[in-house]
Amino acid sequence: MTEQTKSLTLNPQLEAFQNNLLASYAKANKTALKGQILFVGSSLMEILPIEQWETAGKVSFGKYIYNRAVRATTTAFLLAHIDTQIFDLAPSKIFINIGTNDIGFQVPEAEFLANYDEILSQIAEKLPDCEVYVMRYYPINTVDFGSDDEDEQTLFATRSNQAFQAASDKIAKLAEKHDFHFINVNGNLADDNGNLKKELTFDGAHLLPAGYEIVLKNLESYIKA
Repeated sequence: MTEQTKSLTLNPQLEAFQNNLLASYAKANKTALKGQILFVGSSLMEILPIEQWETAGKVSFGKYIYNRAVRATTTAFLLAHIDTQIFDLAPSKIFINIGTNDIGFQVPEAEFLANYDEILSQIAEKLPDCEVYVMRYYPINTVDFGSDDEDEQTLFATRSNQAFQAASDKIAKLAEKHDFHFINVNGNLADDNGNLKKELTFDGAHLLPAGYEIVLKNLESYIKA
């Protein structure tokens, strides 16, 4: 992790939140069922409201759904905590959305892609029968957001649809290399110009419940597969 990345991610309050969340995951893993469905990644996955499926998941899909995502994290973070976030659960199916923060925090592309490749390599080695679904990054909206608000300006200073989708194309090749699925569940999220619809986001990058309702609907066929 570069010094710049550390300065952007490891502030005391955020680090404490992440550590507490990891501790809660570790505790929950002790009683979680093996061979279930796992969602993992950063904030875009952490705030995905799968709780509407979690309790009734076994009825709807034949398996429970667990979420082990952690906000404001990178591929390096997932590698460092991969047992808690993935392997302790021994899932039969994984949906992964990680790396937008690598781009936003300007982690060198070679390092970012090498980390992603290592994550997929470890999954292939340790969970050879697991179905893995690598997700294309969601579109963002820098047109209606990021012009005046200081936080939004910071958020979009190093993020763009062009950068995210170019990275997604490279991740697709990593998924193919490991014989994993690469999926696009972004249908109906973007407007005619390719920007995330304004009414589906509260900051231009993270989705509102209406946006996640679309994502969940698009994910359903893969979860049932």
